[in-house]
Amino acid sequence: MIRKLLLGLVGFVVLAAAGFFLFAPRMAEESMNKIDGEPLIAVSAEAKALHATLTIVDLHADTLLWQRSLLADSGRGHVDLWRLQQGNVALQVFSSVTKTPKGQNYDSNSADGDNITMLAIGQLQPVRTWFSILERGLYHGEKLDRAVSEDKWGILTKVTSATELEALLLRRADKSMWRSAPEGVKGIAQPPIGALFSAEGLHSLEGDPDNLDKLYDAGLRMAGLTHFFDNELAGSMHGEEKGGLTPMGREVVRRMEDKGIVVDIAHCSHQCVAEVLAMARRPVVSSHGGVQATCDVNRNLTDDEIRGVAATGGVIGVGYWEGAVCSTDPRATARAMKHIRDLVGIEHVALGSDYDGAVTVRFDTSQLTQVTQALMDEGFSEEEIRAAMGLNALRVLQAGLNPMKAAQ
Repeated sequence: MIRKLLLGLVGFVVLAAAGFFLFAPRMAEESMNKIDGEPLIAVSAEAKALHATLTIVDLHADTLLWQRSLLADSGRGHVDLWRLQQGNVALQVFSSVTKTPKGQNYDSNSADGDNITMLAIGQLQPVRTWFSILERGLYHGEKLDRAVSEDKWGILTKVTSATELEALLLRRADKSMWRSAPEGVKGIAQPPIGALFSAEGLHSLEGDPDNLDKLYDAGLRMAGLTHFFDNELAGSMHGEEKGGLTPMGREVVRRMEDKGIVVDIAHCSHQCVAEVLAMARRPVVSSHGGVQATCDVNRNLTDDEIRGVAATGGVIGVGYWEGAVCSTDPRATARAMKHIRDLVGIEHVALGSDYDGAVTVRFDTSQLTQVTQALMDEGFSEEEIRAAMGLNALRVLQAGLNPMKAAQ
């Protein structure tokens, strides 16, 4: 009898574990990366025609965090190769999320505790990633490399330098170099799509600036200093202390500029933002968020901070979710972009979706004509729309991806 009970208990544990590993990661993603189902705005033939000619760059998506292939049309989340094609995206920045705090909120978070550990275990990631945030970042770089190498259509292309970015654009301009598309639009040649690897907070350095070299070798070319908690480099807008740059943070910013890693101030505290802008020698980006003038949320930039980013020659990526623009309506995104344009000029406006970043949005990346139409409705000219949807971001990346010492 006891033996049967023990065998039954073992069986129950095995089934429970199997259920956890099979279903929990997918359920977590489906509960966090949503489309709200609210009505979309009508897209005119004129907007569709213009959109088809744009060079679109999105500065931030967290797709690498989740247990699905970039190459598969899974129906989950907001981004995959199929939807990037449908949205006419030229370059997608994929960020590595390595740690998030328990009870995550916009106001105050401790660095203690972590939600990603259980996700890494549940997704059966390599054991080295279970308790090392550096290894998680390196694993995300490997995951992006694997997607590129396994893309049998040769459409997804990793970008790690200004030269590779220029080559991507030349391939997109020359239709004779396009490849056949995945199932669903078989036989129709498609332009290549660039993928650039970034980090959502450099706590993944694990307190050692030399680990930046390891992440660089994994392809890292953009990085935010903080995420939702203060770390060894700087204070977060959502941390407990919300301080500025530490000595280590200043050292890492200098190293990033020297190596050709674009500095991202998204999630930085106000003091951190001010200190980064004061020391910047290269264009700085705010990869995803909004502006306080149209959405008074603490993660968004003040007018003085917008002016500071512009003074470096940088760009501000505007998102599509409630915390960025106080709505999921694409018109709210367009209004935030209009404020930046009117304050410092169109050349500092960009897209920063935060797709697959545990956000609810109105539209996924296949429906980016929503933004094009919203910008048209706000009175943006064709030239301004081209700049905001991608050309501005390309300018900053082409400048920032060159190693600083080599450039000198």
